[in-house]
Amino acid sequence: MKIRAIPNLYRNMKRWHKMVAVLSRYGLADWLSSLNVDFVKDQIKDRDGEALSRHSRETRIRLALTDLGPTFIKMGQLLSTRPDLVGRTLADELKQLQTNVPADPPDVVRETLTTELGQPIEELFSEFDDVPLASASIGQVHRARLDDGTDVVIKVRHASIESIIRDDLEVLSGLASLAEQIDEFKPYRPSATVAELSRGLLRELDFGREERNLQQFGELFREDDRIRIPQPFTDFCTSRILTMERLEGVKLDSEEALDGTRFDVRQIARSGAELYLEMIFTHGLYHADPHPGNLLLLPDNVLGLLDFGMVGRLDERLREEIESMLMALVERDVMMLTSIIRRVGAMPAHLDETALASDMSDFVDHYAAQSLDQFDLGGALGEMMEIVHRHQVTLPAQMALLIKTLVTLEGSTDLLHPEFSIMEMMKPFHRKMLLRRMSPARQMQKMRRLYMEVEHLAEVLPGRILDILEQVQSGKFDVHLDHRGLGPSVNRLVLGMLASSLFLGGALMLSHEVTPVLFPTASFWGLHKISLLGLLACGTSSLLGLRFVQAIRKSEQLDRRE
Repeated sequence: MKIRAIPNLYRNMKRWHKMVAVLSRYGLADWLSSLNVDFVKDQIKDRDGEALSRHSRETRIRLALTDLGPTFIKMGQLLSTRPDLVGRTLADELKQLQTNVPADPPDVVRETLTTELGQPIEELFSEFDDVPLASASIGQVHRARLDDGTDVVIKVRHASIESIIRDDLEVLSGLASLAEQIDEFKPYRPSATVAELSRGLLRELDFGREERNLQQFGELFREDDRIRIPQPFTDFCTSRILTMERLEGVKLDSEEALDGTRFDVRQIARSGAELYLEMIFTHGLYHADPHPGNLLLLPDNVLGLLDFGMVGRLDERLREEIESMLMALVERDVMMLTSIIRRVGAMPAHLDETALASDMSDFVDHYAAQSLDQFDLGGALGEMMEIVHRHQVTLPAQMALLIKTLVTLEGSTDLLHPEFSIMEMMKPFHRKMLLRRMSPARQMQKMRRLYMEVEHLAEVLPGRILDILEQVQSGKFDVHLDHRGLGPSVNRLVLGMLASSLFLGGALMLSHEVTPVLFPTASFWGLHKISLLGLLACGTSSLLGLRFVQAIRKSEQLDRRE
């Protein structure tokens, strides 16, 4: 442990203690669930009084994250977007996490606004409601009105949330480092996963990022009358405060929206799907959280989008790979689908390529019989994520987020119009994808990029070759070999030689009756002048030999033939 980490460890000791206590509690419930004694099983209960051991493992994980507080709840929500890492079952369970965090008192909120905006609330707004509309893990939302009569909502970050999150992330990073040492957790890449989730969580702390997202989407869809993006008011925005236009509409999951009398739900479902496909495949920038609570139905069948804290971005190459993956799914092309997953994903060293291809073939055959208008996109993408997780393939975070967005979008459109099919909407985009890829402008862009890469290679290659030749000529050219997996073999070889040497030495001392000896006179069992050192050496060598055999059997390489 580094010396500079000791103060941090001491500062977070109380938080460490709580985390270990909660994890131990739910871990104990995991152990209790394997017992067949009802009395013992019911000893540890959740907040509602129900025995923890009666819950599934995934439910216990969700409950543990809830007990650990806002940071871990938010982490769980982010993990729900990565079924390739945690599996489909756990990802679905984590979607149920709720962040009903107590709101800051009115005087704290007013102090935050005054500090951030530089003026008292009375001078900034003609009206301000101290009672929040909602309070989530990072901030709370209040109604207000500007001096010009514009109705706005103000998103205020909780006063102490940043320090809480940073301390929790520090402790979580330590837990991830410990988890890296456990073989069971290594395939999940704990440290890399925590680092990725930490970056996403810290980005959400900056409301200035959400303000820029609102401005960017507002500019992209300024002329589109199918959608409404809240307008941010820059003069009243900081990294801790976000002031934006208040949209008055009907939530997508409300009875008023679903009764079909006030709105043309089929038209809204179609225009919403078109907008999202345009965001993804045309702009490479999309609103990544289209659950019903973030979608408003406005007059004239206009769709309003809320909460731009989670936004997905796709670079051109990854967007092409995703387009190809969806086209392969539509065309039932097993080879292309498997090839794309292998190309974009991080493959484990022990990947069984034959098993992966077989699973993908079964997956495509299962959905091949479905027509486009009846195609279950959410089920197909969810099952594909389960296959990816089973083979421990890690997809890029952007691709996993997009798949989660498409699944959520299909669920939202199903609320409006159950017969609506996003896959059927993809047919015109499929044609646009092909035309864009084959367009002269696209080919020229690829040729330009290829030319620049070849030009760079031509510039650096001769110099690198000269460097290698000079090193060879001067005798400084070294070749470093990495003997992977040789360490355990060497350790076993040394252990075997040590056990053999001890046994041989002990046998010699026993035969020469090296002092000190046991039973200097003949005993009842016929033992006489047994060398104590020789006996200890033989006993130690026997224990080492048993440990040696156990290690080989544990690695399953005692009798196995390659």
